[in-house]
Order: sequence, then C-alpha cells, then structure tokens
Amino acid sequence: MSGRSRIEWTEVTWNPTTGCDRVSAGCDHCYALTLAKRLKGMGSAKYQNDGDPRTSGPGFGVTTHEDTLTAPLRRRDPRVVFVNSMSDLFHARVPAEFVARVFAVMAATPQHTYQVLTKRATRLRRLAPDLPWPANVWMGVSVESLDVAGRVDELREVPAAVRFLSCEPLLGPLDGLGLDGVGWVIAGGESGPGARRMDPAWPAQLRDACQTAGVPYFFKQWGGPTPKARGRLLDGRTWDDMPRFRQAITAP
Repeated sequence: MSGRSRIEWTEVTWNPTTGCDRVSAGCDHCYALTLAKRLKGMGSAKYQNDGDPRTSGPGFGVTTHEDTLTAPLRRRDPRVVFVNSMSDLFHARVPAEFVARVFAVMAATPQHTYQVLTKRATRLRRLAPDLPWPANVWMGVSVESLDVAGRVDELREVPAAVRFLSCEPLLGPLDGLGLDGVGWVIAGGESGPGARRMDPAWPAQLRDACQTAGVPYFFKQWGGPTPKARGRLLDGRTWDDMPRFRQAITAP
C-alpha cells in the first residue's frame, strides 16, 4: 500500500489492478491516465502496458498485480484504504476471480476500512452476490451528472455496509437525486489543465439534500488548474463529514 494519500477522504491507496478506459464524461480529464503516462516514462514496472488509444493511453492498459494483492496482509496498523485509485476493480477486463481475491484480502484484514469506487455499476451489481461483503468494505459509484444517475439504483442492490457516491468532478446539477440507501456523499470540482468549472449552486444543492436526508457530506474541492486552486470552503466552512468508523479490529 502507498504512503499517506493526498486524497482528503482516505489515508492510503492500494492498487491491485491498474489501468482503465473512459466510459462517461467524468473520465474526460482523468488524472490517473495522465499519471500513468508519466510513470510509464519513468520506467515503473506497473505501468508498461498500454491501453487502447481511443479510450485509454500509454501505461494505462488494464493489468492485475499479484505482487500487490497481498500488501494489506502485511500491514497491521489500521488504515482507511482507497482501493484502485489508478483503476476500476469492476472493469470488464479484470477477471471475476481476481475481483473475488481482492475481496477475500479485504475480508481477511478487518483492521482496515476499504473504500471501493467504480463507474461500472452494472458489473458490480452482477458480481455482488458472489462476493463476501464484510463490514469493513464501503462501496461507491461515481455520479458526475444526472446522465449516469442509474448507477445509484444499481448500487442500492449491493449489500455493502456503507454505500457512497463520488460526485467528482461534479459536471451538472443533481437535483432530485434520491439518497435512500446511500450512506455518504463526496462532491468536488474538476482540477487540472482544461478543468470544467463547477457552478456554486451544484455542490450547495447536494449538501442541502444530504442534510435533509441525514447523509454525511464531504466537500473535497472547488477545483481549477490545481486541486487547491479555489480552496475547499463552501458557504464559509469546510464539510468533512464521513460515515461513523467502526472500532478498529486488530487482525490475529
């Protein structure tokens, strides 16, 4: 697993798979694709497989990593772990057997809390009945606009202890998005070259919906040329709410 992550809502990252393909508008300025190209140029062994240039890029071909799979077993101190910051575990080219092994490692390390995020909600729903769902696994889907709100309906069918939404980059209003069955919402603007600007009304409306529904709300950033270009304040304060953490369990 990595050292301390720069992602505000997690502590460390774990990438048993790397690589992905664009599937919706939220992928247009993918930070992971850009980073993979850089890592390939630096000679990183995990980023030597190229993806389809129409949907992916250099160093971003979907790849499983046996040597990384067991990394959480070697770390006893409890951590909040974002799974696959550089990939999508439910990509069609990640074998179902490998997905099951990732879940087995998470089940075998109850001292950690895992955050899994996907844009492939349909495959998630189809594989879910064959996976273990221990209490330390939080499952989320990306929802950048109402165009992909159907992902939330599929997430509701998954028996995760916490179901969450990542509305980043937030590309449009999510008025009327139902939050029943959702236990956490993250929102944020896009960052990097060519970042699309987020209307201030969009994250505020989503926050208000979360407050009405009693759902923890985490506002990550306004975005811009850099992640912190416009700061993190929404209506004069930060919003860092998260689901209640389980008491840490020491692995045997």
